[in-house]
Amino acid sequence: MKFDALLWLSFGGPEGPDDVMPFLENVTRGRGVPRERLLEVAEHYHHFGGVSPINELNRAAIADVEAELAKQGVELPIYFGNRNWKPYAEDAVAGMKRDGVQRALVFATSAYGGYSSCRQYDEDIVRARAAVGDGAPELVKLRHFYDHPRFIELFAESTRNALATLEGDARLVFVAHSIPTAADRAAGPPELGGHLYSRQIADAAAKVAEAVGVAEFDVVWQSRSGPPSVPWLEPDIVDHIEALHAAGVRAVAVCPVGFVSDHLEVIWDLDNEAADRAKELGMGFARAATPGQDPRFAELVVDLIREHLDDAESARGLGCTVNGELCAVGCCAPARRPRD
Repeated sequence: MKFDALLWLSFGGPEGPDDVMPFLENVTRGRGVPRERLLEVAEHYHHFGGVSPINELNRAAIADVEAELAKQGVELPIYFGNRNWKPYAEDAVAGMKRDGVQRALVFATSAYGGYSSCRQYDEDIVRARAAVGDGAPELVKLRHFYDHPRFIELFAESTRNALATLEGDARLVFVAHSIPTAADRAAGPPELGGHLYSRQIADAAAKVAEAVGVAEFDVVWQSRSGPPSVPWLEPDIVDHIEALHAAGVRAVAVCPVGFVSDHLEVIWDLDNEAADRAKELGMGFARAATPGQDPRFAELVVDLIREHLDDAESARGLGCTVNGELCAVGCCAPARRPRD
């Protein structure tokens, strides 16, 4: 099966102070997030000069994948597009059309299923093709990779490194981005009962813990952004650190298993808020690195690409069909926002 290119599809992030509020407005449009919360999050970005590291991290990872493709003798140019900020996916697909690309694979920078982490990327693909119009290339999204052996291996290695920096017994805590509980119930094919996102997070955490040799661990959440009236997955990482301290735990090793790279939510919520709270409580704290900037992550991406180039049977995450088209009716539908 012939493919002409790869679209690297990501979330996007501001690259200067003037970008911050327009970017956050793009991210939260239609979600009812109070402006006060946007201003609060904007300060997180301004703490780092108004620049999110995510675009630069993506460019570095793309360079690694280009090198790995060349190493394996695969000619596949890579185009970079985002959902929420420049370079936009629509512009990347327009560039593909200008260059004569007819059929391309899509790597979305999320390992998991769910609405924001999977289905919304499908919607990005549909929107970008519609914006380009006639002659837009066919786009086929690569599968979830939360359980890929390389993903687990890289997280296990960085988790062992984090644990090694702590004295005595440390509690291992896995962290992922929180989502509304209603969105988690709707995640996945309806016949499988939903909760695809939280089940995949739990599965990845268990696989990493097993590889590290840790029998007991916790899975918690971070970065909720919705109105207080809407339930989200809990407990929050900072609340959990406080509960561990109250239970007599003296050190915590945090693995951000829900994230591919050290973008702003990781370095703010974990390296600042969670680390600062642990320090205030006199607890040891260490955070495992994410895998996206390890050159070996490129091998994972090329594995996913080769599943299509070599016409191999693609593994599928918990029964999801991931083929570049919108999923089945009702699969990972966005949660309805309650009326005021």
